[in-house]
Amino acid sequence: MSAASHRRRPAARLALLALATALASGSCLPATLRPTPTPGPTPTPSPTPPPTPSPTPGPPTPTPGPTFALYTVDRGDSLTSIARRFDTTPRSIAYWNRETYPGLDPESASYDPNRLQVGWVLRILPGQVHEAPLDEGEPPDETPTPVIDDETTESPDGGG
Repeated sequence: MSAASHRRRPAARLALLALATALASGSCLPATLRPTPTPGPTPTPSPTPPPTPSPTPGPPTPTPGPTFALYTVDRGDSLTSIARRFDTTPRSIAYWNRETYPGLDPESASYDPNRLQVGWVLRILPGQVHEAPLDEGEPPDETPTPVIDDETTESPDGGG
């Protein structure tokens, strides 16, 4: 080995030693310190008021049903005569009683609105008219008045 290379070795050793020392001392240093937050007053959550209950809807208010008058059929009564007493129509009486008395139900085989039985208790809606189609077994409420046209009637003397 030459003298120059021998001299370089101690310099290399010295550089290597300095590097090792620097690395070793760096690992011994404390880690970077972060500031620790100091505990301040802890915010106390304000009490949340309980939710206001919404009004609970109750059952729907039932619509009042019709107010019926009760009438017990007497001897000689007809739907028409009873209807006149209560300011209603025979059809209305038949309508409201068709389920109780099949004789008043147009869909029933025993339908006969003119045959009432003594003792039947009829439900009647006074002053109310139920518009139902006119039943064949029931006479019309009014008899039409015939109209006579004077121009088509011949005069006794035969002139037009």
